[in-house]
Amino acid sequence: MTSRCRDLRSLITDGKSHVLPGAYDALTAKLACDAGFEAVYMSGYGVSAGLLGLPDIGLATMTEVVTTCANICAAVDRPVVADADTGYGGPTNVRRTVQEFERAGAAGIQLEDQAFPKRCGHMAGKRLIELGDMVAKIEVALDARSDPDLVIIARTDAIAIDGVDAALERAAAYGEAGADMVFVDAPESLDEIARIATDLDFPLVFDWSYGGVTPSVSRNVLADLGYNLVVFPDVVSAVHQCVEQLYSRLRSTDSLDDLATHMTPFDTLNEFLGLSPWVALDRTRSA
Repeated sequence: MTSRCRDLRSLITDGKSHVLPGAYDALTAKLACDAGFEAVYMSGYGVSAGLLGLPDIGLATMTEVVTTCANICAAVDRPVVADADTGYGGPTNVRRTVQEFERAGAAGIQLEDQAFPKRCGHMAGKRLIELGDMVAKIEVALDARSDPDLVIIARTDAIAIDGVDAALERAAAYGEAGADMVFVDAPESLDEIARIATDLDFPLVFDWSYGGVTPSVSRNVLADLGYNLVVFPDVVSAVHQCVEQLYSRLRSTDSLDDLATHMTPFDTLNEFLGLSPWVALDRTRSA
């Protein structure tokens, strides 16, 4: 039986492009796996919104995010890529961050080159640390992992600050430092999307985010360009809209029947959550 880290590496090296849906808790991760996805992306944006009800501006602590990661990894049988923001500090913090996320069960860990407090990659007002400081973080992350198959993803947010040339320089340096994958976030044009894929000879991550600064591009184009992992972090946006509509309907309805199209039947949800084996175990212990 292969480890989840090796399972993730097989997705990176099989010559295909794989979509990783965002998840911010165990339930959304289980739904992603039930839909047939091969791996899950634990979105920092989603965790901040879903756990704290706050924007993705560095307010979630490492402990909160690691706990969420552990819950997700325990709930699913697929590789989980964890968004670890900046590593929550300098190189010494990165060492502990990698150790904690690996202990939680993550198969991949994403680190970014923003200064703390960080912001969502599609927000304005980001700041970068020095290139050499990020290289040092990557080297520490590689040394900190106990499983050499744990995937370290290095992300740069340099496009919005210094332009695409600087972003490509940083991404190349991160790949040369040993990062398993590089991730140039928030390209602002189709030309930049293509140039990233053409100029960088490393496994690539693409942020297929809805409503951000990156223009809409098809999955087929991303696959043809050679993006290995395409992360879709925006499930929290879908949950926001669905629940907002449900609550609006609930305020004005006189009958639960009016809510049927918004609801999963009680028994269906219990079965999805795996109630039956727990009931059977309880009966066995009571016999």
